Amino acid sequence: MHSLTIAWNMVRRTLGRKKGWVVYLVMPCIVVALAVLLLGQTKAVGIVVSYVNDDEGPAGQYVIRELARHDQYVLKEAASEAELRDGLLHNTSTVGIRIPSGLSQGLIEGEVPGVKLYELTASEGAASVRLTVESAIKRLHGTGSIIRTAGEEAGGMQMLEQVLGQVERYTIDTATTDLHLYSRPGLANVTGFTLMFMMGLISSVVTLIVDDRRQRTMSRIYTAPVRAYEIALGNFLGSLVVGSLQVMVVLLLSRTVLRYDYGISFGLHFLILTAFMTVSLGLATTVAGMIRNDKNTALINSLIITPTSMLGGCFWPISIMPDFMQKIANFIPQKWAIEAVEIGATGGSLADIGQPLAVLGLMAVILLAVGSAVLRPSEVGTGGRA
Repeated sequence: MHSLTIAWNMVRRTLGRKKGWVVYLVMPCIVVALAVLLLGQTKAVGIVVSYVNDDEGPAGQYVIRELARHDQYVLKEAASEAELRDGLLHNTSTVGIRIPSGLSQGLIEGEVPGVKLYELTASEGAASVRLTVESAIKRLHGTGSIIRTAGEEAGGMQMLEQVLGQVERYTIDTATTDLHLYSRPGLANVTGFTLMFMMGLISSVVTLIVDDRRQRTMSRIYTAPVRAYEIALGNFLGSLVVGSLQVMVVLLLSRTVLRYDYGISFGLHFLILTAFMTVSLGLATTVAGMIRNDKNTALINSLIITPTSMLGGCFWPISIMPDFMQKIANFIPQKWAIEAVEIGATGGSLADIGQPLAVLGLMAVILLAVGSAVLRPSEVGTGGRA
């Protein structure tokens, strides 16, 4: 009961003023809205294919039409082979294709000229284009063999055009289906910036506790028959209520007003962010027990929030960091929260995110235990002993 009284008092002190509503609810909504607008609208970039078609017959056009059937390919015609290469060098195209002169005639005569593919660096997109072109050339080669077998070389060009027309007429079309194998582009960035701003609650909790120590409110609490863990738990529960309300408002704003699709259910998303908030508040309780001077609270952002956000993958993927930094990231709560959100966004259930949630829960328990042990009224920075 003592913990609930302390928790309710912290909620009143936090949200009982207009400034509290602005700091804890309005500002997070503004920051998340900006993150969604700037980072959340990222879309997968199409594969830009530059091509030069020097073939005079229907075979070259058939290859181009086969490429155009794929939605992820953006076709761009180049005037010459030199212009095609310049596009690759200036990174305005992903892959270049040059269809040689005499391709159609070579198919009829049994001599198939090679289609040249240019790529600056090996990539998945270039490999996909290569497979599409090779498949089209293979079908053309089979059509040329049929024409030669029928002994129609004289009118082969016209027959080739007719056969290709029939092939395209009865071609089985494809449809792209989202199997949720990957989370949507930009989700990790939006989640990372949301987590970083949520950790700002640490500074607020520490400031409240340090103020209690300076004003000797905590000393009066400790003279009452209240255990240390009850005081720590009360501060923790009060901050958790405020943090949960913050998470609820942020999710409702981004989902209903901004209509951002996280790809994860609301309940599962709320559970993950609340678990992260629990770890953050446990960290705040521990830090507040160690800080004696209220002037040192300004160092929390530079010594805790920003470094952990960088190591936890809020700004960039953890995979691009050195190995030793990736190992350190395993002890950062942001890493596990982002991983849980991405697993949920790819169709994962509560059981699939069990490990990240378990790690976050363990971190919260340890930090809360340490916080209850070190949270004591002590000598304050502005005078006297508490």
